[in-house]
Amino acid sequence: MMSSTLAGTSADGGPDHMAATAREGMVDLIGVVMIGRNEGERLVLGLRSIPSDLPIVYVDSGSTDGSVAFARSIGAEVVNLDMQQPFTAARARNEGAARLLELEPHIRMIQFLDGDCEMEQGWLAAAAEFLAQKPSVAAVCGRRRERYPDASFYNRLCDEEWNTPVGKANACGGDALYRVEAWRAVGGFDPIMIAGEEPELCQRLRSNGWTIWRLGEPMTIHDADMHHWRQWWMRAVRSGFGYAQVMHKSGQHLYLREVTSALFWTLGVVLVALLAFALIGPWGLLMAPLIWSTQMVRLTVRKGGRRAFHLLLGKIPETIGVLRYGSKALRGGTQGAIFYK
Repeated sequence: MMSSTLAGTSADGGPDHMAATAREGMVDLIGVVMIGRNEGERLVLGLRSIPSDLPIVYVDSGSTDGSVAFARSIGAEVVNLDMQQPFTAARARNEGAARLLELEPHIRMIQFLDGDCEMEQGWLAAAAEFLAQKPSVAAVCGRRRERYPDASFYNRLCDEEWNTPVGKANACGGDALYRVEAWRAVGGFDPIMIAGEEPELCQRLRSNGWTIWRLGEPMTIHDADMHHWRQWWMRAVRSGFGYAQVMHKSGQHLYLREVTSALFWTLGVVLVALLAFALIGPWGLLMAPLIWSTQMVRLTVRKGGRRAFHLLLGKIPETIGVLRYGSKALRGGTQGAIFYK
């Protein structure tokens, strides 16, 4: 005869209680890897948002603001990256995961967090339960939102960027819960990627039969802290470099559209104007401002004037990033991270 507890008739042992217990058990199989560099109070908030009973590895890349001391004070294991080697977030995450699994070999899921992010309550339980229910899912992410979206126009752009569709996805961002089995099977992040390392990893995971999902649950609160034009510009340069690097290294069509778009709206439009000049004379040079003006109007109708301006102007720093990667690839050089803050 089935006991009252298993039958769900007990006041403290019914299906809801068993489901909660199962979720808690799954969370026990999670470890956290956070990476950071001089994040200050953002790091404090981020580390304090992680449940205190979970193993945490904090990977530091040369901070001078007391980040390492604070991480150790709350019991996190600290990995100090060798800064004699080019820094990338991908390399930092790999070294953090390696140390976490060395210390806690029973871990089955790793939550990666950036040092400027705070974890939302309830995220880990929801994400772990989703992975348990769907064994073909390699990684799951949720809603990342900006802490201060109204502090600057650039922060609002980031908040919109994070708001992607819910459901099966091609990739996730820097904050995500990965199944260790899947992460190990493809060798983790590519440590030489300076940007776009998450989509590149997700591409390899999907090529090996895994899936990626984005949930509607709140996951993290991000602090872009972008208030100046130069920060936005350098972030766009980094994006362009990452687009080209991922496209080249993956051997796939990943980011082909982004690279093509950047090159067309800068060098391509100039080339069209020069060809028109060769064919019809000086009036042909007006082709460039005509094409850009037409695109500006089209984007303004869809996005609004200020966003349209930044979308179109952003093709210039993206192209610089693409060309910088091309130069590095031809010369066989290496490139460390491109910081925007």
